[in-house]
Amino acid sequence: MDKQETKGIRIKINDDVLKGTYANNAVIGHTREEFIIDFINVFPPEGIVTARIIVSPGHMKRILRAMQENLKKYEEKYGEIQEAYLPQAQVQ
Repeated sequence: MDKQETKGIRIKINDDVLKGTYANNAVIGHTREEFIIDFINVFPPEGIVTARIIVSPGHMKRILRAMQENLKKYEEKYGEIQEAYLPQAQVQ
């Protein structure tokens, strides 16, 4: 049986995405087929969704694992992160 070659995929990023988008809150919902993550910049008295990411359940699980691994590496290098406080106002 032939070994399957791993091919690299070049990823492009446009300038608007490259500069990043600030969010200080997130709302996560799901259906059977997908997870929806809304990243929000809350600045009372209102907030705005700055990005919406929609992924399959399988990809969500991989993202969660990658985030946990990176959080662990960060804390091993820089120390424990204190969890941010919960917002006083409910996001609607």
